[in-house]
Amino acid sequence: MEGIKDKVVVITGASSGLGEATARRLVKGGAKVVLGARRMDRLQALAKELGLDEQAVVKTDVTQRDQVEALVERAIQLHGRIDVMLNNAGVMPHSPLERLKVEEWDQMIDVNIKGVLYGIAAAMPHMTSQKSGQIINVSSVAGHKVGPGGAVYSATKHAVRVISEGLRQEVKPYNIRSTIISPGAVDTELPNSISENDVSEAIHDFYEQYAIPADSFARSVEFAMSQPEDVDINEILFRPTSQVL
Repeated sequence: MEGIKDKVVVITGASSGLGEATARRLVKGGAKVVLGARRMDRLQALAKELGLDEQAVVKTDVTQRDQVEALVERAIQLHGRIDVMLNNAGVMPHSPLERLKVEEWDQMIDVNIKGVLYGIAAAMPHMTSQKSGQIINVSSVAGHKVGPGGAVYSATKHAVRVISEGLRQEVKPYNIRSTIISPGAVDTELPNSISENDVSEAIHDFYEQYAIPADSFARSVEFAMSQPEDVDINEILFRPTSQVL
C-alpha cells in the first residue's frame, strides 16, 4: 500500500463492481476517496460501511458535465486537492448492429466516451495547477479487439485508449501521470445492461465461466497509483487466466 496513504482519489461508477472494489481497497490503504454514482442509496451504504464522511459521496451521472464537475469540486472542498481521477463508469449493452439499438449506441457514447472526457475536464485544471496528479481511465479487452455484437462498445473503449494516449503526451509539462486499465471478464453488473435476451444469455454464460473478482481490477489501480512519482504506468491489460478471447 506504499504510495496510497492520504492520496485524494475521485471514483466514478463507485456504487458497484470495479468502482466499489477499488474504493474498498484504497480506503484500506489509507487513501481519501470521494465517490460518485447515480445510485445514492448504494453509495451511502458503502460510505457507512467504509467509515467515510457522508459528504464523501455525490450523486453523479457522468453524462452530465456539471455533475462530474461537482464531484471533483467536492474532493477539493473536503481535502484541498485531487491526486487521482478514476474514470470508471461504463455501460455495455451489446447487440448486433442490424438490430439498430441506436439509443443504446448513444448511451455508450455518452457514458463511455463523454463521461471520461468530462472527468478529465473536471480534474485537469486542479492537477495542472498542482503540477501533479494521475488520471486513470477504464478501457477493456474490448478496446483491443472486437467481436460480433460488440462493435459500438469496442469502439467506445478503443476511443478511451486513444484519448488516454493523447492525454499522456500532452500533460508532461504538468507532471501528471496517465493510465489506461483494460480488464477482461471481471465479476461486475456490466452484463446486466444488455437488453437483447439472446446476447444477454451468451454474455452471462461467458462471465459465469470466466469472470474473476472485481478486486483484481482494484489491485491494478493500486499498483499504478503506488509507483514512485517518476514512474508512469501507462497501460495495464489483463484477463482471467482461462479467458482465451
